Amino acid sequence: MEAVAKLNNNPTSTRKMRLLADLIRGLDVEKALNILKFHPKHPSVPLEKLLLSAIANWKVKNEGARVEDANLQVKTIFVDGGRILKRMRPAPQGRGYRVRKRSNHVTIVVDSRPVVEAK
Repeated sequence: MEAVAKLNNNPTSTRKMRLLADLIRGLDVEKALNILKFHPKHPSVPLEKLLLSAIANWKVKNEGARVEDANLQVKTIFVDGGRILKRMRPAPQGRGYRVRKRSNHVTIVVDSRPVVEAK
């Protein structure tokens, strides 16, 4: 049974977050957590917390089951654009430059991988 976790209005551009989302898509949960824990990009911290939240949601849905035995994987992860805060920055000769502070929405779906038995 799959579990979902969402992060809304994270103050990072979608492009930066998608680089990390592409790294962990389809991986086992333990491997994805290790990648995010030691990755130098700054969006890895909220993405790691979101993955831990998805694992906790899976534990609540599947009481009595162990995460280690379930063989969890990151089934789906996608990043959508969030709200954009529009600001003005002073520029020469009385002008103003537009500054768009972007944000994003991240959704992670965690599910147990079916066990393939050898013939």
